[in-house]
Amino acid sequence: MKAKALQLPLQTFSLIAGFMVWVILSALMPFIKEEIQLSANQLALVTAIPVVLGSILRVPIGYWTNRFGARKLFSISFILLVFPIYYISISNSFVDLLVGGLFLGISGAVFSVGVTSLPKYYPKERHGFVNGIYGVGNVGTAITTFAAPVIATQLGWQTTVQLYLIIVLIVAVINFFLGDKNEPKVVTPLKDQIKSVYKNEKLWCLSLFYFLTFGAFVAFTIYLPNFLVANFELDKVDAGLRTAGFIAIATFVRPLGGWLGDKFNSFKILMIVFAGLTVSGILLAFNPTLTFYSIGCLTIAFCAGIGNGTIFKLVPMYFSKQGGIVNGIVSAMGGLGGFFPPLMLSFLFNLTGHYAIGFMALSQVALASLIIVVWMYYQEKLGSVVQKQSFNGRGQLS
Repeated sequence: MKAKALQLPLQTFSLIAGFMVWVILSALMPFIKEEIQLSANQLALVTAIPVVLGSILRVPIGYWTNRFGARKLFSISFILLVFPIYYISISNSFVDLLVGGLFLGISGAVFSVGVTSLPKYYPKERHGFVNGIYGVGNVGTAITTFAAPVIATQLGWQTTVQLYLIIVLIVAVINFFLGDKNEPKVVTPLKDQIKSVYKNEKLWCLSLFYFLTFGAFVAFTIYLPNFLVANFELDKVDAGLRTAGFIAIATFVRPLGGWLGDKFNSFKILMIVFAGLTVSGILLAFNPTLTFYSIGCLTIAFCAGIGNGTIFKLVPMYFSKQGGIVNGIVSAMGGLGGFFPPLMLSFLFNLTGHYAIGFMALSQVALASLIIVVWMYYQEKLGSVVQKQSFNGRGQLS
């Protein structure tokens, strides 16, 4: 029982450490670009590249977690991170940053471990809140975004990166000794699990929703530090602090989103979330002052956090037997949602000289998601009515 009780705090701590590592490049980019010359497109690619492997790996890691357990997956993942972290710390070219950043994605992929493992320890009516608590691990991005620039001003960015070697080794050791060796295993072949879910429309709806909510969170996390410095001429530490505030809001309302999903109808919560994202995207598209830009960003943080928590309430509700693979696919789509926006914003800025089209695209994807949620809500209600009428009919016949 003691090992089971430890899993939620242990895995949440591990996710915090993983997300701290995941955003090293974006947090330190204002320092790195002073020593390594990068064009605007190269800068956008370097900050976005950790998201690629961090997204793709979430699918097999979700499956492997079901098969081998969180203890092994966390331990191995953090040991593997030693190599890209050290490589980045000695980088002196765009290619070095690209290669190191790609394998840094392992730290973002560990998200799939907890959302697959933790529901095994709790009843269904608590899954939303438990996954919301685990999602607080997102605060790791806030810690790095705020602390890394402060440390880098004193020690330099290379030494700051090397300090993360200590963190990943500590987390690997803690998981090896305190992880649950007896976690229930699921050994259904990966191919069979994928075949059983890929035709389910709900999988792809949830993937779209998480693509938007978590993607917005990741995109703004890696995009804001450099954007605030370049466009509003803020100090690097000030930009880091503001970005950390965005991350903190999105992170700490995530358990609230999970709790709301447990307590009320999840589709109604998502309607409010996507309506808020639609309005915020439109506001940012008009290139507002720093004050209104901050309001738009903070609204996105709040809505994205609530949405992230609510969506992972729905996953085990619809896919109780395929949780590992579905969690992997949905969370992978969320990661990819953070990869494309910074590149798109950079491309559109070079093309048009402003970001309006990019932010308007965000609002339109949110509007499309809102329409789909409304459709799913009424489809669910209709199904319940039909089921109830069928039950009443059988009762009358008997």
